[in-house]
Amino acid sequence: MLIKTPPKGMRDILPADLKLRQQILDVITKIYNSYGFTQIETPCVEDINTLTSKQGGDNEKLIFKILKRGEKLENASADNICDLGLRYDLTVPLSRYYANNSGNLPNVFKAIQIGNVWRAERPQKGRFRQFVQCDIDIIGEESHLAEAELISATTTALNALGLDGFTVKINDRRILKGLAQKAGFAEEDFDKVFIALDKLDKIGFDGVVGELVEEGLAEEKAKTVLNFALSISAEGLEKAKEVLKGVVDEKVFDNLAEIIAINCCDKFKLKFDCTLVRGMNYYTGPIFEIEVDGFGVSVAGGGRYDNMLGKFLNRSVPACGFSIGFERIFTVLKEKGVSFGEQPKKTAYVVDSRCGADIISKVFKEAEKIRSQGGICLVTKRIKNFGFLLEQLKKDGYSDIFQVNEKGEIRITD
Repeated sequence: MLIKTPPKGMRDILPADLKLRQQILDVITKIYNSYGFTQIETPCVEDINTLTSKQGGDNEKLIFKILKRGEKLENASADNICDLGLRYDLTVPLSRYYANNSGNLPNVFKAIQIGNVWRAERPQKGRFRQFVQCDIDIIGEESHLAEAELISATTTALNALGLDGFTVKINDRRILKGLAQKAGFAEEDFDKVFIALDKLDKIGFDGVVGELVEEGLAEEKAKTVLNFALSISAEGLEKAKEVLKGVVDEKVFDNLAEIIAINCCDKFKLKFDCTLVRGMNYYTGPIFEIEVDGFGVSVAGGGRYDNMLGKFLNRSVPACGFSIGFERIFTVLKEKGVSFGEQPKKTAYVVDSRCGADIISKVFKEAEKIRSQGGICLVTKRIKNFGFLLEQLKKDGYSDIFQVNEKGEIRITD
């Protein structure tokens, strides 16, 4: 017997949910378009060498790999049987896309990319193997105007969705590197420090120290880097500049201060957080996340990744991006029972099975009039259990339900 459930970690999406998902995407896309971003599309499959080029951090361990086909598979060695893989994010494909098409794109390219990505991780509540990412990126802008605009566009989109009470946290990877250096860690251990520090809100101070000690790093240095990070976060950028003087260029702190000043408003809180890490190791400068009050996890995140495109083009190209965690946003809005925009009136004609072609033709013409005026009209056949059909139509939002008998007589259902 064939299995009727979807693969583990993947979902069937019912019509009502799909409708809400599309409404959310329409709102987000409209806002991003108003900022001058344009939508692009890349294949869901990329060359395996592109996906395993040390740009995606731990996500590269979660790639769904695709076997070579035909003779190529037969002649492949045991360690070379895959040539393609499903994309695990949208940033790596965007970089490849820009490198391939840069001659046809503006000097400063502002892209929207929305699509499914796949990660072969352990499924759990709220975490899937196939899910939608919703990204905006600015390529070619080296100043912090890119970061400021990405934050503005993303927060505007979240506000348009009816979300409020959220906080934008901002940091810089160069500050994190400065902290690790100041605490006495060798550069080859920085990634271990960042991976552990990224778990601070989940496992606490002692948990992070313990994890670093398990990695073979000195306990004293682990406590030092954490104390630095926490004290700086509590006191702000000036404290960071003081602690890291001579270790981190002062321009790094000045840029963050300007980004914060540009985006200062009453609609959300924006704060410097020295413990913010972001998981991807391709980030090179400012990084940011958005948390919604009472939700407990970030709903959007991003940062600057100036070195990634150089791996395709052999030249430096500045780039910065922000990604909305679409599945989390959908969950929040669904729980709130939110809907967007005025919904068109829905009308249904329930036609008796004995109706001839002439009667059905007239019904079709009436239905077309309704559709031409912007309404939704369903023509369906009457079933024996009319009560059940009526219940389903009302549940689906059909306010006017007309019954058509075999004589062509039409009456509205109360």
